[in-house]
Amino acid sequence: MAQVKVTFTTTEDGFELPESKRQLLVPADIRRLGLSRVLNSESMLNTPQPVPFDFLINGTFLTSTLEDYLEANGLSFETNITLQYVRSLIPPKYEASFEHDDWVSGLDVLSATSPSGLWSADSSFTAGHDRILSASYDGLLRIWNGSGDIIATSPAGSHGGHSASIKAAKFLTNTQLASAGLDRTVRIWKYTETDDHSSGDLKPTLDLYGHKSSIDSLEVDGASRRVLTASADGCIGLWSTSKASAPQAPAELLPGSTHTSKRRKLASGVSTPQRGALHLASFHKAPATAAVFDPRDRTVAYSAGQDHDLHTIDLTTMTKVSTIPASSALLSLCAVPGPSGSPLLAAGTSLRNVVLVDPRESQARTSVMTLRGHVNKVVSVAKCPDNEHSLVSGSHDGTCRIWDLRSVRPAAKHEDAAAGGGVSEAVYIIERESKGTKKRPLAGEGCKVFSVVWDKTWGIVSGGEDKRVQINRGRDIIAS
Repeated sequence: MAQVKVTFTTTEDGFELPESKRQLLVPADIRRLGLSRVLNSESMLNTPQPVPFDFLINGTFLTSTLEDYLEANGLSFETNITLQYVRSLIPPKYEASFEHDDWVSGLDVLSATSPSGLWSADSSFTAGHDRILSASYDGLLRIWNGSGDIIATSPAGSHGGHSASIKAAKFLTNTQLASAGLDRTVRIWKYTETDDHSSGDLKPTLDLYGHKSSIDSLEVDGASRRVLTASADGCIGLWSTSKASAPQAPAELLPGSTHTSKRRKLASGVSTPQRGALHLASFHKAPATAAVFDPRDRTVAYSAGQDHDLHTIDLTTMTKVSTIPASSALLSLCAVPGPSGSPLLAAGTSLRNVVLVDPRESQARTSVMTLRGHVNKVVSVAKCPDNEHSLVSGSHDGTCRIWDLRSVRPAAKHEDAAAGGGVSEAVYIIERESKGTKKRPLAGEGCKVFSVVWDKTWGIVSGGEDKRVQINRGRDIIAS
């Protein structure tokens, strides 16, 4: 039987082989499972319990025999193959779905593992009371507990809520959240729960005016109490949730538009203060679709738009620092850790892929990697909370896809990737599930995914046109 020489290598702590054991002759027809057994054997790692491994060759996961790999790549059996082994991926198993009254347009989660910015000096998290926040096309916000019960629902427009569909919502702290949508306003809410945590209340505390069209993206910084928005008017807005520090609202944009009242009178007789933006600037020549804070420096932001441009913005002066042009409309954005701690930007596009961009690079070489596989536009992206090399994307094709950024191959000529960029395919695909049946909805039932988030506690939470909040397992999907 033909044999192939392999060299084992890993970055997994506690699973390194001594130098003398790293090279080995193995059967050419061996597959992943056989290689995993070899590694776990007494003469190799000698693990107390078998640890399943996956194997990367030049950044691509081995899915065939070594013989098939050599033939597919035109290599001889004399080739020494370097196998990087990582703990096996665990499928993102379907866990639950919560039924909505209308399309689910935006999501956020609250848990003990939520970003630390949520926990300020005057807030704390009560263990076991994890929450999901959903925004809907019916103009309402809903807060859910882990059992799928609605703990709180925002009031309707005539009682202080949004007067049109909500496109995005985020927790600022566990007692404060922000939302925005088609009514062109950013609304700040106070959230409280009863002592037994069986129900809660959402009360509007501040209305922020400035955008002249739909607000499609919203990002928050809980520590500084600031909100970042992207709007179809091409503008990026920076807002304060403090009534004292926020400037007056533009009188012409207030409800009624002929008065200069600083408070909105609600049907209930309660008034909500109205304020304007700290900064509001037109950066895009077409609708701005997303804006995010730099994860290391909250005075820096990045914005994306349908004009194909990705901007770096200095928030202290609200000026554009640099622009990276893309080959298609950009529809979603998130920052993921990059080289030397600097962020990479993952942008979902209208060309059905996700591009990873280093904002420090020159315009001659902007694309680090292209993630291919979606068959409709990518409208939501979120990074993995467990490691630096994976993310999830949500698309109008009705799926969420999970990517391992270590699995990358050179781009083929027909794939038209930017100079120097690699290509990666998804390691898992999450379909929409019908409640109770775990079957994907039939074509025409409405499968578009609009929003996806990834949290250590909750897992992968997605929502869309099927009127469901869906939860899939999120731990250990990608080996650390």
